[in-house]
Amino acid sequence: MTSLRDLPIHRLQFYLTAAYPCSYVPGRLARSQVATPANLVDSAVFSELARLGFRRSGLYVYRPRCDACQACVPVRLPVDAFRPNRSQRRCRTRNRDLAHALKPLVFDEAHYRLYQRYQVSRHAGGGMDQDDREQYRNFLLTSRVDSALLEYSLDGRVVMVSLVDRLLDGLSAVYAFYDPDLERRGLGVHNVLTLAELARRMGLPYVYLGYWIAESRKMAYKRNYRPLQGYLDGHWQQLPENDDGRAA
Repeated sequence: MTSLRDLPIHRLQFYLTAAYPCSYVPGRLARSQVATPANLVDSAVFSELARLGFRRSGLYVYRPRCDACQACVPVRLPVDAFRPNRSQRRCRTRNRDLAHALKPLVFDEAHYRLYQRYQVSRHAGGGMDQDDREQYRNFLLTSRVDSALLEYSLDGRVVMVSLVDRLLDGLSAVYAFYDPDLERRGLGVHNVLTLAELARRMGLPYVYLGYWIAESRKMAYKRNYRPLQGYLDGHWQQLPENDDGRAA
């Protein structure tokens, strides 16, 4: 496996952002450690950075580095050990009528309209509900790594789009948006199940699911995928569960 010494990572610089309001835990300030310059972060370099807990948003590669908080835990799903629970199996059955296909990072008006509907429904007033086409492109269609759009359709109509990065050891779920009228289908769950199956078929051992925060209800769903590994104390380890089998 490629090591950091074999990559241009020694030419990267890492800086801390100024403090800003945390979007997950009210009342706290957050900071991020950012890797620059962006042109050096190709798929191989980003794969190594992802193993160290970094994520990507457009050309922005970062990980949380808060002054007085370590609540953000990078998590990943080992696909060979993963077995869907009963609720996840029901979700898979419920969405058997969906087709999916990997698409290049090319602007699609239907995708953008779906993105707008999703933001207005789920994140009204948060700023992203006002994203124009250029902001949409910068956020979802700008990448220097191996990225693709996983498009889901129902009877020929696009109902969900998931941005995915292919790493050397897995797939990274970057962002997904879906038809808010189909919320009862559990499309977010279906997306993770699909990514786990795609990774297995590609011979990739992990699906990277971003950050989990114990105090954030938005992040709670990630503990439903087991066994789940977290990057803690400088290495990946399985996160514990309660004695009754629920996530701790």
